[in-house]
Amino acid sequence: QVQPVESGGGLVQPGGSLRLSCAASGSTFSIRAVGWYRQTPGKQRELVAAIDDDGTIHYADSVKGRFTISRDNAKTTMYLQMNALKPEDTAVYYCKIQGDPWGEGTLVAVSP
Repeated sequence: QVQPVESGGGLVQPGGSLRLSCAASGSTFSIRAVGWYRQTPGKQRELVAAIDDDGTIHYADSVKGRFTISRDNAKTTMYLQMNALKPEDTAVYYCKIQGDPWGEGTLVAVSP
């Protein structure tokens, strides 16, 4: 019912790191599945990482070993730690809380 708010994007050099945050709301946050997605112009929005409602964590093959998804239920906030960034990681990143609308996203640009 309420848009989440993504933050933490920016310009970073290849090999660098960023930590994205997503501020959500609602007393049911802790029991909802959550995920991070990304999208570039002309391409489908793709799942980057997710935490299922049973706690199982999933990563896209392209980010496995480099990105870490986490959540703080007390703060109704989720995070995406991104390390060893590559130019192909450049995209608008969106967080998703099961049952809630999409937010506006935050831009991550990886470039020298």
